[in-house]
Amino acid sequence: MMRALSIAATGMVAQQQNVEVVSNNLANMNTTAFMRRRTEFHDLLYENLRRTGATSADTGSVVPAGVQMGLGVKLAAVYRIHAQGNLTATNNPFDMAVQGKGYFIVELPSGDLAYTRDGTFQLNADGQLVTHDGFAVMPGITVPADAIDVTVNQSGEVLVKLNGEVELQNVGQLELATFPNEAGLEAVGANLLIQTAASGEASTSQPQQPGYGSILQGFLETSNVNPVEEITNLISAQRAYEMNSKVIQTADDMLGTLSSLR
Repeated sequence: MMRALSIAATGMVAQQQNVEVVSNNLANMNTTAFMRRRTEFHDLLYENLRRTGATSADTGSVVPAGVQMGLGVKLAAVYRIHAQGNLTATNNPFDMAVQGKGYFIVELPSGDLAYTRDGTFQLNADGQLVTHDGFAVMPGITVPADAIDVTVNQSGEVLVKLNGEVELQNVGQLELATFPNEAGLEAVGANLLIQTAASGEASTSQPQQPGYGSILQGFLETSNVNPVEEITNLISAQRAYEMNSKVIQTADDMLGTLSSLR
């Protein structure tokens, strides 16, 4: 069988996966703090028909360039692009955005920790700061029921004004987490990421410390998806898919010609 058939098939599969990544980016262009993905491809193993560096004669002449036949392409990785999204004002006191590096820390029902840039927080029935799924924002922060105003400064201090009191009361301190390799975090849906062996151990600190971003209250980070760029990538993937399909048609025609020989 002609190698072109299987090689072009790997190209079509790779471009199909490319389109799937682009479609996910476009589907999440309005998702809070979504980080767009980028595909990376690797070529497959090569078949050596004439090995580079082999001798071509008894005299010891070395072949300057051998004959290697490529076997196609494969998807190597899908990277998250950790570029800062735009900041949009919401005027909601429990909406928060990280300006700079760092992730909010969230406790899952299992007790494990997850990390997110999505700062759409709310208060539960006990006054605890939680995500829209009810997961506690760590370290646990509880706003008193009689608080008439809540302020979160850029350093992550949660200050409340109580009825009848002049001084603001500090009820908690938000922390941010950073990782040696942010691309190694595993996405588990709901805008949450979890630590893996590839990401390295989380380092936590207060906002505005060296290497950590600051907190902006009343703002949300938008996705960093650029629709124009994604449409361009989509068209490029479509064209590459069509060209690989054309290779299969050409190879099939060539096989038809061969089989028709008498």
